[in-house]
Amino acid sequence: MPVARGEPLPPRTAGQGRYRVAGKCPRAPARDALPARPGAGHWLYSRPIRPPRFPSVQACRILVHTATSCLGSGRAAHLEALAARRSGLSANDWTTTPLATAIGRVPGLESAPLPADWARWDCRNNRLAWLGLRQDGLFDTLLELRTRLPAHRLGIAVGTSTASIAETERAYRELDADGGFPADLRRPEIHQPHSLAGFLQEASGWHGPCLTISTACSSGAKAWAAGARWLQQGLCDAVLVGGCDSLCGSTLHGFASLQLTSPQACRPFDAGRDGISIGEAAAFAVLVRAGEDDPANAQHLAGYGESADAHHMSAPHPEGLGARMATLDALRRAGLAPTDIGYINLHGTASRLNDEVEAAMVTGLFPATTLASSTKGWTGHTLGAAGALEATISLLALEHGLLPGTLGCTQPDPACGPQLLLENARHPVDAVLSNSFGFGGSNASLVFTRGNGHD
Repeated sequence: MPVARGEPLPPRTAGQGRYRVAGKCPRAPARDALPARPGAGHWLYSRPIRPPRFPSVQACRILVHTATSCLGSGRAAHLEALAARRSGLSANDWTTTPLATAIGRVPGLESAPLPADWARWDCRNNRLAWLGLRQDGLFDTLLELRTRLPAHRLGIAVGTSTASIAETERAYRELDADGGFPADLRRPEIHQPHSLAGFLQEASGWHGPCLTISTACSSGAKAWAAGARWLQQGLCDAVLVGGCDSLCGSTLHGFASLQLTSPQACRPFDAGRDGISIGEAAAFAVLVRAGEDDPANAQHLAGYGESADAHHMSAPHPEGLGARMATLDALRRAGLAPTDIGYINLHGTASRLNDEVEAAMVTGLFPATTLASSTKGWTGHTLGAAGALEATISLLALEHGLLPGTLGCTQPDPACGPQLLLENARHPVDAVLSNSFGFGGSNASLVFTRGNGHD
């Protein structure tokens, strides 16, 4: 019930909302009255977006991080490939039936079984995870933390889209005369989506919360967010976060059936792009709570943002609503404004809709001084591992000031703004953003900083 300004408010009854002081409410400007893009202002539909200058939540320090993909094993291999502009994509030689597309395949997994103690977990996905764990001192860090912290305070949050489903596919191709799985594949551990996290838990001896996140292409980034929440809530003292996804027929033929794969290496944000390239990767990091005694060069997860489009099973929201919400949420948690971000690792799959929507979102939200690129022309789209792999690439940009260009893009889509970086650049940055936008409208953004968090 409206009341005049200065009059006492009558008692409320159940179901009533907030009181409104009599008078006209200011109206939002009409859409055609919004400032022109780019650089004239930041708007979400008809509401202005205020620069997010909220206090940051507690940042998480990154003790160690690593990645293994078609570019090689470990951070140094990735840095070298990025600097040399050497793509790891090659013609598909993985599927049992012909499929004309490019893939990002990690060599040598076929001849690298897991150690005998973990033979029941053996599959391509866990072999890739095991290879990734042993890079850049990550596994030694896991063992060292295990010796000085209670195992139940050590958590695992990892993303994957299909886990070890390639072994299930093989089991069905090789059914025995009675219609059962062949003897060597009668291992329930590898025929379920928790195979990756289960194996990591057994290999590391970490027995705190253990979570598998499978939200398509946002899985790896959402695992970082889950780990940060556990630390902030006091559930864990350290969390292994990341993602691992390996090649399998379900994804390669599945995306091909949707007419989403390119017959050549993908070309993110190019006006002539014609689809994605599927890759495989394992990327992990160890998070702990940030402290005042962190080294001056420490890297931090300063903020994360998550959202759901609730729009379509595979297509993004046409105006990038969910992507924008995730990005702004990550900035808000980090206590940063768009102008503070020096580099954005874009989701940039080279699909028609994703790149168009993401390009418009970045053009409208970030200044021209923020540089942005997609690195899927190097690695392919590694699906559930993409957010984790691109977190490591973003951290390499923080560490070395190497901002990779957008490999394969020569004629940018008209929706792209001045932020899109085609060639590599050398430029020190203090804060970077990594975007992961998945099927079903599942979105996640991560903000990383160096030094004392967001300062």
